[in-house]
Amino acid sequence: MSNNKNKSTAKKLKQKKMKKDPNRPYPYTRKVVEEEKEIIRIKSAEITMSAVNRSQYPNESIPEIALAGRSNVGKSSLINGLLNRKSFARTSQTPGKTRTINFYLINEEFYFVDLPGYGYAKVSKSEKDKWGEIMERYLSDREELCSILLLVDVRHEPTDDDKMMYDWIKHFGYNCIVVATKADKIARGNYQKHISIIRKKLELQGDDKIILTSSSKKIGINKLWEEIISQYNNKGYEITTLETKEDTE
Repeated sequence: MSNNKNKSTAKKLKQKKMKKDPNRPYPYTRKVVEEEKEIIRIKSAEITMSAVNRSQYPNESIPEIALAGRSNVGKSSLINGLLNRKSFARTSQTPGKTRTINFYLINEEFYFVDLPGYGYAKVSKSEKDKWGEIMERYLSDREELCSILLLVDVRHEPTDDDKMMYDWIKHFGYNCIVVATKADKIARGNYQKHISIIRKKLELQGDDKIILTSSSKKIGINKLWEEIISQYNNKGYEITTLETKEDTE
């Protein structure tokens, strides 16, 4: 009887010591992870063009959403996360050296456009100038471009290069959705703090959205898909989702 009582007391003390904290992983707390409902089914994805000049851009009038961000901010990982594929979009082995615009055709309905990364310290001035020319050429007159996702690392304050990119996007008149990557690296309780830092540094306009994501943990992926589809719809393009497919069957 005494042994059982001691075990019960020890168990209660252990439970008291291990306080439940939603920001701390198991075994400190057990999280019930609800499976998110699939929004869009990826049937096909292919890279159709790596372009430098305007003459190399696709010309089928298929709508596009572009992804911009610093080198190694996670653009390839985000594309793979959205498509639920491990290595479809590959990271460059030489950060800052990629000077092409990659067009990924998804479900034969729309493009993800991977823009060259910026902000790599070891790049020469001439390389930076080439980057500027390629970016300005694409942004200055692209009717198919519906919106731009600007990726920033949620753990750090956006850089001056990030601010410059945001200003460019607004200068050319495009909608900008800020995607804060690597959200699994900070506690959920600190999300709002980091969102405020990003909004202040970039001087975001009131209607600009920030979506926190983690490709590895699938955080924010469905929310980002909803925003992507909304951006296409707002420009008059209908993207086939599982919901619209069910309505037509």
